[in-house]
Amino acid sequence: MRGPKLNEGATVATMERGERHGTKATAKYVRSSAYKARAVLDLIRGLDVQRADEVLQFTERGIATDVRKVLASAVANATNPNNVGAYIADADELFVLACFADEGPTLRRFSPRARGRATRIRKRTCHITVVVARMSERRLEIAQARSEGVSATAAASRRARVERSRQRAQAAKKAADSKATAPKSKSTDESVSEPVEDVAEVEELETTDEVEDVVDDVTEDTDVAETTAETPAEQELVSGFADGEWDGSVVADEDGNGPDTHPIKGNKDSMLYHTPDSRYYKVTKAEVWFDTEEHAEAAGFSKPGAQADEEDSK
Repeated sequence: MRGPKLNEGATVATMERGERHGTKATAKYVRSSAYKARAVLDLIRGLDVQRADEVLQFTERGIATDVRKVLASAVANATNPNNVGAYIADADELFVLACFADEGPTLRRFSPRARGRATRIRKRTCHITVVVARMSERRLEIAQARSEGVSATAAASRRARVERSRQRAQAAKKAADSKATAPKSKSTDESVSEPVEDVAEVEELETTDEVEDVVDDVTEDTDVAETTAETPAEQELVSGFADGEWDGSVVADEDGNGPDTHPIKGNKDSMLYHTPDSRYYKVTKAEVWFDTEEHAEAAGFSKPGAQADEEDSK
């Protein structure tokens, strides 16, 4: 074994003071070598029990199943209120204080070989021990703040998306109402038929085909009027994307998509922008879209280091 056990010093010191250093669980005579068990135990040492359980769940080594059972037993021992003197804290406040594997007895077997000889087979065993303890107050505050921050960020993002959807729906409704009440401009397109201005004219139509033609004419007139919008609010309604906080930028929608006029992706976390010829363009989820590289660099974004080096070498 490499070095002493991590909990030996803590055990001696706490025993002298009469204090507990944690709650442990041990599995003896596990049919695996201690060398294989230590490789898995090194992955969970110092982690909180929730993260340690997730690591063991997705570890592909066979001994990880036995280590996970020992961890669950240690957590059960520490959270059992009926066991007098064993209760430490709730499961979400525990972490892996120490974990180690000791060598157990080795079973010796033999395999027959040629000329009456035999080859020795060693079937090794080990004893796995996991010690859990309550996290310090400072570590608990950090973990709680991190969990609350993640949940608060997700909730705020969800509320912002809902609010943007409501604003777009209200803007679309107001624009549709204004288009229906405003007189049609004849200079827009001569091939577009004029909308029906009186309900009585629709009632006087004799066939269903004539009614459908009038509805199609009204729809075409509304589409043409929307494409000829001149105000910023109407332009935002036509494109479906809100303007960003920088010049030449728009905010991506819920799926990370942007308009065809803004082909450059920007990521606010890394402050990098990706052009269509970048190797990371397809896998990057954009938060903001730029129309030109100059606007992206003026906003403080930069190209990835690999792409910049390739352009410099050319």
